[in-house]
Amino acid sequence: MRLRNLIILTVIGPLFLSLVVFSLVAIHSLEDNVRTKLQTEVQIITHAIGTSLGYAMARESSESLEESLHAAFSFHRIYGAYVFDLEGRETYGLGLGETLFEPEEIREVVTAGEPTGDYRQHDGWTYYSALMPLTTPDGEVRGVLQVNRLNTGIENYTGFLTRVAGLAFLFGSAGIVLGIWWGFRRHIERPINRLLEVMARVEGGDREQRAAARGPEEYRRLAVALNGMLDAMAEKDANIEARRLNEIALEKRLRKSRKLAELGVLAAGVAHEIGAPLTVINGQAQRLARREVIGDDERRRLGRIRGEVARIVAIVRQLMELGRRHNVEKEWVGLELLLEGARELVEEELEQHGTRLQAELPAPPPRLLANGQQLTQVLTNLLRNAAQAEGTRCVRLRAETRGGQLQLWLEDDGNGIREADKPRVFDPFFTTKPVGQGSGLGLSMVHRIINDHGGTIGVFDSELGGAGFAITLPLDDTLEGADTARHGPRGCQP
Repeated sequence: MRLRNLIILTVIGPLFLSLVVFSLVAIHSLEDNVRTKLQTEVQIITHAIGTSLGYAMARESSESLEESLHAAFSFHRIYGAYVFDLEGRETYGLGLGETLFEPEEIREVVTAGEPTGDYRQHDGWTYYSALMPLTTPDGEVRGVLQVNRLNTGIENYTGFLTRVAGLAFLFGSAGIVLGIWWGFRRHIERPINRLLEVMARVEGGDREQRAAARGPEEYRRLAVALNGMLDAMAEKDANIEARRLNEIALEKRLRKSRKLAELGVLAAGVAHEIGAPLTVINGQAQRLARREVIGDDERRRLGRIRGEVARIVAIVRQLMELGRRHNVEKEWVGLELLLEGARELVEEELEQHGTRLQAELPAPPPRLLANGQQLTQVLTNLLRNAAQAEGTRCVRLRAETRGGQLQLWLEDDGNGIREADKPRVFDPFFTTKPVGQGSGLGLSMVHRIINDHGGTIGVFDSELGGAGFAITLPLDDTLEGADTARHGPRGCQP
């Protein structure tokens, strides 16, 4: 059952029923009171006139009888006074209503010897008529006195008042019910429906929905409490989602670490097995190149053999480095010195490709506890990859410190990295360069160094149009493994 109907049945209905009973009882009491008062007045008047008429009858004086009857009309609303003999015949009378009683009824009064009265209708009028035996001073009954009073006062309108009161109660009740229904709908039902709509939308998945805090104070407090609960739920959902993402990232890092560890074991075995053959090949190529009997073309070919052997040795060494976590020897270094060292190593390549490097460092430049040589290698690899990307004309590096961490963004305006390739950019041997131009170990080495320093690295689409790398490093050993930033700085300036 709806709350509105429940209130009407349990509160309004019993209240109206009580009002009906009270009104009927009050009107009935008023009517009885008016009738009792009327009867008492008529009986008093009748007794007063009857006493004087009894003395007149004892003296057998018609003048005294006439005067006593005329005296009855001096009372308010007395419209008739009559004297009947013992047989019920009228002997003398004045006014209206002389035929209200039959002779038999008058004789019954003589027989009973007690006064009586009743309401009677005559010619469309309502009278209250009292009958009283007329006795002489010695107690002899000589006749009957009839006094008629016209029912023209409020006692004549008690029935009408009852009907008017009933109609007024019906219309008043209808108005009260309508007012209660309208007030309930406006001030109770509508705010509840608004809250229910918000809850339904939240249940449907719209977690951003909030209730409007308006209306009566109770509903405003309820809306504020609901919004607080939804905010708390949203905050907990955000925390759960953040934890889930962190667990996913940690799981990926663990899988990558296991993969690199397995790769390191494999690389160590490979290095052990191919180390001796590579040394022989390199030595024989060197000895052949020293002979004077060979031409320049053969010597050039032998040099290429030695270069490829050195490249194989370097790749195997990098694989062995990837396979284990290093105990990094750290010292306090300035970020501007790391950037300057990396710039010098790639300056020639930047000029060769016509690439401009723009650095935005906070003032003063931050210092961090790290291995300067390894971080220089990280910046060098990232700058070299950006310079070698097709279409790159601007490389931008920005840094800021936040919450005890150093955050770096390195971006370019090249062709960028395909969405399908982003999850694999840090995998060993993954490269988008042509065969022979890259080993696919540079970014893997970068990832390993950042992990060794307790930081994170991620890739994103730069606002410049190319690729972007976001690095987070702790400034000291108290903070490690912060969330990777996902957005770069503003556009590159010429």
